[in-house]
Amino acid sequence: MGGCAGSWRRLSDSEREVSDPEPRPIVLDRQGAHWKNAMGFWLLGLCNNFSYVVMLSAAHDILSHKRTPGNESHVDPDPVPTPHNNSSRFDCNSVSTAAVLLADILPTLVIKLLAPLGLHLLPYSPRVLVSGVCAAGSFILVAFSHSVGTSLCGVVLASISSGLGEVTFLSLTAFYPRAVISWWSSGTGAAGLLGALSYLGLTQIGLSPQHTLLSMLGIPALLLASYFFLLASPEPQGSRGEEEAERAARQPLMSSEAPEQQSKPDSSSNLSFHEKWTVFKGLLWYIIPLVLVYFAEYFINQGLFELLFFRNTSLSHPQQYRWYQMLYQAGVFASRSSLRCCRIRFTWALALLQCFNLAFLLVDVWLSFVPNIYLIFVIILYEGLLGGAAYVNTFHNIALETSDKHREFAMAATCISDTLGISLSGLLALPLHDFLCHLS
Repeated sequence: MGGCAGSWRRLSDSEREVSDPEPRPIVLDRQGAHWKNAMGFWLLGLCNNFSYVVMLSAAHDILSHKRTPGNESHVDPDPVPTPHNNSSRFDCNSVSTAAVLLADILPTLVIKLLAPLGLHLLPYSPRVLVSGVCAAGSFILVAFSHSVGTSLCGVVLASISSGLGEVTFLSLTAFYPRAVISWWSSGTGAAGLLGALSYLGLTQIGLSPQHTLLSMLGIPALLLASYFFLLASPEPQGSRGEEEAERAARQPLMSSEAPEQQSKPDSSSNLSFHEKWTVFKGLLWYIIPLVLVYFAEYFINQGLFELLFFRNTSLSHPQQYRWYQMLYQAGVFASRSSLRCCRIRFTWALALLQCFNLAFLLVDVWLSFVPNIYLIFVIILYEGLLGGAAYVNTFHNIALETSDKHREFAMAATCISDTLGISLSGLLALPLHDFLCHLS
């Protein structure tokens, strides 16, 4: 990385002891490396989540899949709604947008379940290449698809890309200063905002969903360039002294080792099964609330967004859905970028507030008591703020409370939290959609 990413490796103890250049060049080199790594992880977060977000924003169009006769290259940006049941008070697609969510998340769940067991045996560079190729393939396959089934296969490719990328890059943060976690989180939040906003904006001005997706093929190329050419090689752990003050104030989450035993980074491959199980049990304090946060917010996003349809507005149903996605992602971006301003240790509070959001909106879908769409806009923005705050603070807390030896594994293991919550929400949203759409 930074010219040597393809041959990235950890510095050995002997290399760290021998390399001891003059103080002034060190300061300048570290400052330059700091900003290269900060921008590198921000761009990696942006590019990694971009295809995932775009597929969710396009979910309503993918399921409607109405092509203009005689013009296979054009997909109507505002297709005529196809109700599931003419007697229903909801304007439903025949299949819930949760189907797209499941296609966009289940492959990621499989990757994250297997990652702590053996993914670390595969070098970082091949993983990043696979992630970039799958992201490009997802845009192409969905853009040229002629059926919902083919489109969902493209969504699966986006899921493989984002899932493999997330577990790879979060594990990689273990070998960089902890500040890169906030940059990565901010980048993933920016992916949500820019992905949803770009899809909304380009289709709003009349560009077909097909051409909109093809215009995004530069994103996978940017991901590869950021990893191979922008990131600097990891710096020795001994140069991170300024970070240890905050960490020293915290009780290590799952290690009773003496400080001198924790000073050197280690690979997950050197941990025994017993060590990994001990680490995982210690992580449950953060994993469970993050699962709840993501379950609640994606049950709202892919189970209720489509059913929160207001007829007393100038926005069509597809436009309302896209605005919901964009506002949610705006909230996520703001809170994932807020770590320097606001840090939250007790993420359980965020889980409870998000579950309250789910209960409120579920009751509104049933009773329709919210008078206008603008109140829903505010609630969805707030929902995004809670979700983004839970994500960035969870990984920041884990980085502070784990030893260097365990951090790579801890980051990879905690990745499963959001994916598990999202998968459960998608599975429950499908029958809910069918039930509500059959109501008269």
